[in-house]
Amino acid sequence: MKNFLLDKDIWQEIYEVLRKNKVRTAITIIGVMWGIFLLITLLGVAKGFQNKFDSIFGDFATNSVFVWGQTTDTPFKGFQKGRPVRLLDSDPEMIEKAVKGVEFVVPRNRTQSRVIRNFLEGNFSISGDYPILDKVQKKKLIYGRFINDSDIKDRKKVAVISEDIYKQLFEKDEEPIGQYININSINYNVVGVFQTSNIGMGDDIHIPFSTFQQIYNQGNKIGWMMITGKPEFDINQIESDVKLQLKTKHKVHPDDNRAFGSFNLGVQFKKLNGFLTGMQFLTIFVGLATLIAGVFAIGNILLITVKERTGEIGIRRAIGATPREIKRQIILESVVLTTFAGILGIIAGGGVLWIINMLNQDEESALLNSTVSIPVILAALATLVILGTLIGMIPAQRAVSIKPIDALRDE
Repeated sequence: MKNFLLDKDIWQEIYEVLRKNKVRTAITIIGVMWGIFLLITLLGVAKGFQNKFDSIFGDFATNSVFVWGQTTDTPFKGFQKGRPVRLLDSDPEMIEKAVKGVEFVVPRNRTQSRVIRNFLEGNFSISGDYPILDKVQKKKLIYGRFINDSDIKDRKKVAVISEDIYKQLFEKDEEPIGQYININSINYNVVGVFQTSNIGMGDDIHIPFSTFQQIYNQGNKIGWMMITGKPEFDINQIESDVKLQLKTKHKVHPDDNRAFGSFNLGVQFKKLNGFLTGMQFLTIFVGLATLIAGVFAIGNILLITVKERTGEIGIRRAIGATPREIKRQIILESVVLTTFAGILGIIAGGGVLWIINMLNQDEESALLNSTVSIPVILAALATLVILGTLIGMIPAQRAVSIKPIDALRDE
């Protein structure tokens, strides 16, 4: 086979065959090229969506559910319908002990306040939080640190602000750590600045949970809880168990579905992840189907070529060419066409992905780093070569089935 591939006459003959049928060759190449181009482009775009999704939720505990108190819908144990229900600071510990599969319970409070620094001001959300929030909703700190246990214990008046607030209240490149901002006429020492979240949780300023309760007279009440389940547990079951425990503790009817509101991030995450997975499978299916259609077109073209070259094949058989040599010649033509078309398709697909990445460089873009890995590209090209070899066997078998005497008679 090595000597066969190095035979200049073989390659010259292939070149002449393709050159004589320029239009047919070009159409065939375009068909296969379009298939692998579509495959590479769609896989790259799907990867771009996946990368963007990972960048948004990469540091967030997605197997989570948010729970808060509302008003009752059913009378129970002497309480009338419409009774307000508020979560208490004893609820998180109760849930951690009573509900199986819970990893973290993060109590939170929030309000809206006017924030002033020098002559600049604005209305921002103020969140009372524990250090544990940084474990389930990781803050990418630009300056300083997040809230720590000492801040909670001593009810310190410290604040961790978002990058957006830093840009509004501070001069460019000004050192924020150690500076003070005024929230509702109380000065807070800035101890950290974090990168604004991509998922829009509404976090502008974090202060210690204990400080928030004291300043805003919350007593032992909390606004809502973020409950994170362990990866191996069903977040739907955790949500149901949490609500059941809260209903029992707060004397709410077991069938009352309005007393506690919730938002199951885990379910939404699974839906979105399922959509991305489905899109990837659809991409592969469409790309491969188009690729196979192009390869079959090559087989049809080669069948026509073999018919047109009946006389030539007869002469070669008459002067001693073996069926094996004829087969290798036809199969090699098929492989050359598919490989050349595949390389062109990969180059074109890579060019389109480069343009897409150039147009999606800001944070609001829907795609991030739309690429296809080298192993995937090599696998696609190898598949193309294998398909080209297999499809080439059909016209090759047709060529060797022609008897030399019949071929010469046709000539």
